[in-house]
Amino acid sequence: MVQAHHATGPEDLYATPPPWDIGHPQPALQALAEAGVIRGRVLDVGCGTGEHALMAADLGLDAIGVDLASAALRTAKDKAHDRGHVVRFLQRDARNLAELGESFDTVLDCGLFHIFGGNDRTAFVDSLRSALRPNGRYFMLCFSDRQSNEGWPRVHRVSRNDVHAAFADGWHVDSIEPTTIEITTDPAGIRAWLVAVTRI
Repeated sequence: MVQAHHATGPEDLYATPPPWDIGHPQPALQALAEAGVIRGRVLDVGCGTGEHALMAADLGLDAIGVDLASAALRTAKDKAHDRGHVVRFLQRDARNLAELGESFDTVLDCGLFHIFGGNDRTAFVDSLRSALRPNGRYFMLCFSDRQSNEGWPRVHRVSRNDVHAAFADGWHVDSIEPTTIEITTDPAGIRAWLVAVTRI
């Protein structure tokens, strides 16, 4: 889920199982899979231990996951092997997806966008544009501005206006819906947005 961009950050997040690593896809993204809107070649950015890339593979889709945390990527590769899926998991910075040299129809993001602010957020959105084909779709789960920051120091609380500002140029914001990110430490979960954006 969360991919930090600080030098010491990514591995710290997976030194012990993080609360967002729930062992299965987030229900909000699973619902998209069941609705048939996750299509074509799929990129899972900030993939963590790989549940959403593996969810795409369950649909028979070609899926790739990228993250900075090598410990999480090792777990993701083990899961793929155990489940009999061929999914590539690569150690890459999501702010430079052009380095992949590949194009995707769908990008999934569970908890990465809200890590970035300022120039990092701009770089990430530009990076998404380089990876998504025209009419490709980006689906994001992020912290809502309705959620307290307490206990989540690296996370930006995201408003609807933040989403529209980030995707104002060359994108169409299709929907911003209130939802929940499940975590292991609180049955109420985290108040979140499920965002769908299309690259124009």
